Amino acid sequence: MTRPSPRTAVVALATALAAAASLAVAAPSSADSGAAAGPWSTAWAGSPVRGSTSTSTCPSAEGLTDRTVRNIVTTGAAGDRIRVRLSNSFGTSDLHVGHATVARQGTGASLQPGTLRELTFSGKKSVDVPAGAELFSDPVNLSVQELAHLSVSVYVPGSTGPVTNHRLGMQHSFLSGAGDHAGSRGGSGYPTSITCMMLVDGVDVVRNHDADGTVITLGDSITDGAASTLNADRRWPDHLVRRLSALPGPVPAVANAAISGNEVLVDRVPDYFGSSALNRLDRDVLDQSGVRSVIVLEGINDIGAAGAGAPSLISGYQEIIDRAHARGLKVYGGTLVPFMGSNGRFGGDYGTAYGEQQRLAVNRWIRTSGAFDGVIDFDKAVRDPADPSSMLPAYDSGDHLHPGDLGYEAMADAIDLDMILRNR
Repeated sequence: MTRPSPRTAVVALATALAAAASLAVAAPSSADSGAAAGPWSTAWAGSPVRGSTSTSTCPSAEGLTDRTVRNIVTTGAAGDRIRVRLSNSFGTSDLHVGHATVARQGTGASLQPGTLRELTFSGKKSVDVPAGAELFSDPVNLSVQELAHLSVSVYVPGSTGPVTNHRLGMQHSFLSGAGDHAGSRGGSGYPTSITCMMLVDGVDVVRNHDADGTVITLGDSITDGAASTLNADRRWPDHLVRRLSALPGPVPAVANAAISGNEVLVDRVPDYFGSSALNRLDRDVLDQSGVRSVIVLEGINDIGAAGAGAPSLISGYQEIIDRAHARGLKVYGGTLVPFMGSNGRFGGDYGTAYGEQQRLAVNRWIRTSGAFDGVIDFDKAVRDPADPSSMLPAYDSGDHLHPGDLGYEAMADAIDLDMILRNR
């Protein structure tokens, strides 16, 4: 049975409230309401979670008061016109944003000279984002390349309460001291480094003749780039961007819809692991701008953390496939990578005999069922030929669950680009 879409309700609410306030609130779409803006592609996505836990590198539970967050995000496509999506998806009250800007990143929290752009919302500098909603900025002219780093700065003059955020950024973003530093070109006003993205969950671009929609990578920490090198863009979707951008002619943008610790079937506790893939599918995949296809690599946490069996996971995959096909999207299934040896650190059924039995059964179905429009054999790409239940040591980050930099590159190299381009 198809689960209710979180975005369907919140966008309806946001649209109604925005109409009353003459604001442009909308779900992502492949084309902006203004014809001059052109077709949009999602160039960065930060699948949001509830601000439920505060750490020194992400004070999401305590929230922000009279501070500016400068989010550093990596683009999965080139473009010359952009818009930014603010997120209050898990807020319990309206979020008042006093000022927001976007620029190309310089060094650290500083900006590249000449690239600062003021963001407005129906022409206004400040805006209220309703609880549970998302809101796009007006478009601005700013050219970016693939794997460019953008600085998206958001100032909140009041108290936010727990902050909607993307918890595992795998790169440094920055928090200011008190006051509005969104327009600051230097980095001295941002003394604190953090590793989550706050209040922003999307950047769209208008692309040139190389445009060919967006492929969304739906997954967990392995797709989120856990254990890769910080600030180096070594997640496997980043390597996919590199491979695609080297090709002649139109290629899809790549947007990463991963949440560390996420599961396919259930909303895992604690809730910073995010809504299940089934419950966030509309928001994080189907409603993204320009989406043409999705790569699914998820399920290892269902097995390891929840003891899910292969039949339950297969049912979940089938629902994802059916819902994506109903939207006209292609769906590619990624086999689950080896995790033997991971139990000592992660417990549960990670790396147990039962867990391995379920992983093998899931992978067999992915490879042979014909349910997906194509298969990407991530398992084969990173497993040890001498011990197929384990990851090749050269590809293992050391925890026997997450690949390291070389492993993520091998995963991207296993993707048949012709398959993705042929089936668009």
